[in-house]
Amino acid sequence: MREAVRPTSPYEQYVASLREAGLDQTALGREWLDAGRRALQEPLAVTLPFREAGFLPPQEARAVAYRVELRRGQRLMVDIQLETAEPTRLFVDAFELAVDEAPQRVAYAEGGASSLSVDPPRDGAYLVRLQPEMLRGGRYEIVQRVTASLAFPIEGFDSRAVASGFGAPRDNGIRDHHGIDIFAPRGTPVLSASDGWVSGVQTTPRGGHVVWVWDPSTRRSLYYAHLDGQDVTAGQRVSTGDRLGRVGNTGNARGTAPHLHFGIYARGEGPVDPFPFVHQPRSAPRPVTANLEPLGTWRRTTSARLRLRSESATTGAILMELPRHTVVRVEGATADWYRVGLPDGTRGFVIARGTQALETPIRRHQLDVTTRVRQRPGSTSTPIADLEPDVRVPVLGQYDEHLLIRTPGGREGWVPLQ
Repeated sequence: MREAVRPTSPYEQYVASLREAGLDQTALGREWLDAGRRALQEPLAVTLPFREAGFLPPQEARAVAYRVELRRGQRLMVDIQLETAEPTRLFVDAFELAVDEAPQRVAYAEGGASSLSVDPPRDGAYLVRLQPEMLRGGRYEIVQRVTASLAFPIEGFDSRAVASGFGAPRDNGIRDHHGIDIFAPRGTPVLSASDGWVSGVQTTPRGGHVVWVWDPSTRRSLYYAHLDGQDVTAGQRVSTGDRLGRVGNTGNARGTAPHLHFGIYARGEGPVDPFPFVHQPRSAPRPVTANLEPLGTWRRTTSARLRLRSESATTGAILMELPRHTVVRVEGATADWYRVGLPDGTRGFVIARGTQALETPIRRHQLDVTTRVRQRPGSTSTPIADLEPDVRVPVLGQYDEHLLIRTPGGREGWVPLQ
């Protein structure tokens, strides 16, 4: 009989423990599992680098997922700080999105870790999901940024020195360029971009003086060509930053300005574009300037047509325009934007200065008939009070033909707009 496959990630282990205890059949357990699935189905699209302060209410089953676009060779770095009243496990998982397939987990934070790194196997969309264990939560800050997964291979230079890219035509279009050319003065040290083993030190008609380094952790060969000199021997162990040789123009680069031809070859695949592996993007996200006190609270819009956008930028797609006094819940803050949820569950970003607190009523409303006050807008929500006719109640906001009011007893709830 085959041994059962045990779950590997902390999230999967936690789900298995819920099932073993029968908690997945309880209302609380089902809500928690549904929250995790729903977050993957309704991720928030963000542009890297990205910083957000958010809130996950302990009394609710909540999760949040961020969708980012990554290129192979980049490394996604995720750092999280969680503030909670009680010790809390926060599950952090990264998934690859594929067309017509369920998201596939590609990385996760080990138990208790506050950081995660992801080396995407392919160009495409990826998700980062945060979810605390049941009945736990609090305020958190997440920073997501991309870095180069390899060190730059020329001392004192960066990707601004790249002048000829991958795939450029060579020999009148007979072949493609299988690497990038990095220009630097003759004799500038060429450094190993990764740990590995020197698998070849050669002199060839095309590459001139070349060095090959095999990186066993990624099963890729790194190719350094047109060197003026070679400073390693075959079989030698090298670490990132060790000198392999010096910039030159040997081989078929003779007569051109000194430069390094740098290539990456994946086993079973062939050449891949090295640029994302060594390009260091802007890594400092904008600071959060929006007021953080409203995190987790309900507010109302102050503009007549406040735009709810898909991203925290004026270039984000407009999901809808919110009428003045629309009630929104602040779930996160990034730069000068709030990530908000509407009473019906719709989510997006609004400019923070376009909202205000609910304490001061906008007007008073006369109830002409006996009215049931509910927890949420709509006739199926949980009732919390019944009010007699001719009662005047303060109105705090509105949404979809419903008013958020404060009852004479001090409770807040929703009534139909009569």
